[in-house]
Amino acid sequence: MDDTELLTASEQKMDDASTENLAAAGADSPSSDDSGESDSDSEDEAESNRQIETLESELSANPYNYDAYVQYIKLLRKTANLEKLRQAREAMSAIFPLSPSLWLDWARDEASLASSDKVPEIAMLYERGLSDYQSVSLWCDYLNFLREFDPSVHGYTSDGISKMRSLFELAIPAAGFHVTEGNRIWEGYREFEQGVLDSIDEADVEERNKQIQRIRSIFHRHLSVPLANLSSTLNAYKAWELDQGIDLDIESDDLSKVSHQVAAANKKAQQMYSERAHLEEHISKKDVSDIEMFQEFMNYIKFEKASGDPTRVQAIYERAVAEYPVSSDLWVDYTVYLDKTLKVGKAITHACSRATRSCPWTGDLWARYLLALERGSASEKEIYAVFEKSLQCTFSSFEEYLDLYLTRVDGLRRRMLSTRMVESLDYSLIRETFQQASDYLTPHMQNIDSLLHLHAYWANLELNIGKDLAGARGVWDSFLKKSGGMLAAWHAYIDMEVRLGHIKEARSIYRRCYTRKFDGTGSEDICQGWLRFEREHGDLETYDHAVQKVMPRLEELRLIRLQQESTPVKPPAGLKEHNSQKSTREKRKAGPNVEEESLAKRQKRKGQKVNEVEVEGQSETVPNTKSVKAENRKAANSNKEETEDVKPVKPKVYTDECTAFLSNLSVKVQEEDIHKFFSDVGGVDSIRILLHKDTGKPRGLAYVDFVDDEHLAAAIAKNRKMFLGKKISIARSNPKKGKKEFIRRGNEGSGSSKDASQISDKAKAPLGGETEGEMRGNEVKMRGKNTFAVPRSVKPLGYTTPKPSTDETPKSNDEFRNMFLKK
Repeated sequence: MDDTELLTASEQKMDDASTENLAAAGADSPSSDDSGESDSDSEDEAESNRQIETLESELSANPYNYDAYVQYIKLLRKTANLEKLRQAREAMSAIFPLSPSLWLDWARDEASLASSDKVPEIAMLYERGLSDYQSVSLWCDYLNFLREFDPSVHGYTSDGISKMRSLFELAIPAAGFHVTEGNRIWEGYREFEQGVLDSIDEADVEERNKQIQRIRSIFHRHLSVPLANLSSTLNAYKAWELDQGIDLDIESDDLSKVSHQVAAANKKAQQMYSERAHLEEHISKKDVSDIEMFQEFMNYIKFEKASGDPTRVQAIYERAVAEYPVSSDLWVDYTVYLDKTLKVGKAITHACSRATRSCPWTGDLWARYLLALERGSASEKEIYAVFEKSLQCTFSSFEEYLDLYLTRVDGLRRRMLSTRMVESLDYSLIRETFQQASDYLTPHMQNIDSLLHLHAYWANLELNIGKDLAGARGVWDSFLKKSGGMLAAWHAYIDMEVRLGHIKEARSIYRRCYTRKFDGTGSEDICQGWLRFEREHGDLETYDHAVQKVMPRLEELRLIRLQQESTPVKPPAGLKEHNSQKSTREKRKAGPNVEEESLAKRQKRKGQKVNEVEVEGQSETVPNTKSVKAENRKAANSNKEETEDVKPVKPKVYTDECTAFLSNLSVKVQEEDIHKFFSDVGGVDSIRILLHKDTGKPRGLAYVDFVDDEHLAAAIAKNRKMFLGKKISIARSNPKKGKKEFIRRGNEGSGSSKDASQISDKAKAPLGGETEGEMRGNEVKMRGKNTFAVPRSVKPLGYTTPKPSTDETPKSNDEFRNMFLKK
C-alpha cells in the first residue's frame, strides 16, 4: 500500500470541512454534477460495505486466511472505520506476523490521531512491528516519530538523549548494514547528535568538544561500512570537518589528511561494496520470477557466509525473510545458522519465535524453538506454553508430531537430571507427555519403527528415572495390545527383561507370542529365538519344554508356507487355446491309470502344462518304472499315425547348469528389474519368473541363467541384499541334486499315512520317470500335494558344487539293468 493513501488527521479534517461547506453551499441550489458525484460516492460506499461483509464471513469461517485479512484491512482504512480497523489488525497480528508495510500503516494511522500522552502506546506498536521484521523504513519512521512527538526527545533531556542513542545503536546492526538503504539509519543518527550539539551552550566548551568527537566517531564508523554512495558520505564528512575548522581538501578524493585508520577502513569498505554490487543488482530486479529472486537471495547469503562476518550474514537473512516470510526452508536455514554461530542468546529464541509465527505448519521450526528455549535456560512455564501451542498446528506428517513429543521429553529428561536446574520437575511430566503421544499417534502409526522407539524410550525412562518396573512393563503391555503383530516390539520387551535378569518373565513373554503370526519369517524367528534363549539362559527341563512347544509350531509354519506357495502356475494364453480343443467329456475320461493313456495325448497334455506344476496322484505305492517305460514304447508304436497328426507344443528345456534361484521377490518384480539388479554382475543370459496358475501373477520366485560360473558366483554374493523393498535370497540351482532328493523323500514318506498321501509326480511320471518339473528344465522339485519351488543349492555346511564333468558318457538302459541285477 502506498504511503500516499494515508491521510493525516489535519488532512482528514480539512477534507471533512470542505465537504461540509460544499454541502451547505449547495444545499439550496444543488447542481446536476454535485448530485452525480454524491450518487457515485454512495454507490462506492455501498459496494465497499458489501465487500467488507463478505470478507467478515470468510474470516469467520477461516481465520487463517492471510490474503482475506489484508484485503479486509485495506477496505476498512478506505471507509475510515477506525474501531473495526483496530480489531482487525489486532486479530491478524495475533495469528500472523504482519509485513513491514502493514505495521507502517498501522503505526502512522494511530500516530495521526493520537495526542502526546499516547506516545508510549504508539511506540509499542513500532516495537511490535520491529519484532516481526527488521525493516529500514520501519526503523526510520519509528525514530522520526519519537524525535517529533516525544517531549523528552525533541527537548533533548538526558533521558530522551539516552533513549534515542540506545535505539540508534539497536538499529545499526538490525538495519544499518543494508547495503542500499542503511545510509538512512546512519544519517538519522548523525542528525540527532547534531541537534544535541546545537542544544549545548556555546560557553560549555568541554561538553561541546565531547559531542563533536561523538559525531566524528559516527562518521568514522559509517565510512567503514560497505554501503552505497560512500563517496557522498565522505564528502559530507569533509564538509563537516571543515565546519569544525579542519580542512580535509573537500574537492579531492585524497585521504591523506584523514587519519590512516579511517582511510584504510573506508578503502576496504568501498572494495567490499564493489564485491557486492552485482549481488545487490540481482536482488533488485523487478522483471524476474519469485523463484529466480529467491535463488538470488540464497546466492547472496552464501557469499556472506563465505565472507565470515556474522553481522552481515544476519543482515542479509533479515532482508530475505522480509521478502519471503512464508518460506519454511529459508527460516530453517536461518535458525540453523544462528545455532551454529551464536549458540545461545535471545537472538536465537527471537528468530525461532518469528519463524514459527511465519511458518506454523513446519514441525522442525517448533522443535528448534523448544531447543533454543532450553539452551537459553527458559522457565518450564514458557517452554510448556510453546510446546502446547505447537500441538495446535497442522503438520504434513505424524512424524513431525512424534519429533515434537520426543523433543519435549528430551528436554524434560535433561533438565530433570541436570545439577544446575533451579526448578524441580516431577517425573509425572514425562509420563504424561509419553501417554499423550501414545494416545494420539498409535492409531495413525501402527507397526512403525519410530513409534516402537517412542515406547522403548518410555519404558527405559520408567526404569531409570521413574524407578518403576511395573510402569515399564505396563508400557510394553499396553503397546502390544495395539501393535501385537510387530515382532520387534516383542523382542524389545524380552530384551528388557533379560537385561534386568528376569529370566522367568522373559520366558513367559515367549510363551505368549510364539504362536502369533508375524510378517515374513517373523513367526519362525520368534520360535528360533525362544530356543536360543533357553540354550543361553534355561536348564534342560525348560529347553525340552521349549522344543516340545516350538517344533510342532515350526512344522505347522512350514506346511502353511508350502501350502501358500503351492498354487500352480497359470499357463500362457496360447497353451490355453490349444488345450481348449479337448472337450470336457474327453477330460472326464482321463482316469488315474496313466499307463493306458496314449502317447499323443500325453504329449499334448505336456504341451498344455509347460508353466504348470501339479501333483495328480495320492497313491501310497510307487509304480514300476520299468513297466511304465515298456508300456510307453508299446503305446508309441501303436499310435504312430496319431502322433503324426497331433503336433504338441514342445517346451523349452532348461538344464539349470549355471542358474541362480531367487526367492522372496516382490510380486511387482519385472524382468528388467532383475536385469538392473544384476547389472553390476553382468552375464545374465535369461530370466524366468514363476507365475501362479490361477492368477498369472508372480509368485516371488525366479530363475536367472548366467553365461558362466564366474558371473553366477558374483550374483550369489548378492544374497540377502535389498531388492524392491525386500531382502531376497539367492542360491545356485542344482537340478541333479533336486532329483535325488525328491526320490529319497518320496520313498521315506511312505512310512506314514500323512506322508504317503504326499507322493510326488516323480512316482507317477508318464514318460520314463520324468516329471513335468523336469521337462521344464528341472525348475522345481515337488513334495506331495504341495508344488513349492525351492533353491536347489541348500547344501550342508562346507559343501562345494563340483564342476560338471564333460567326458562322462550316459549309460544305456542295459547298463542300468545290469547294475540293478548285480545288487
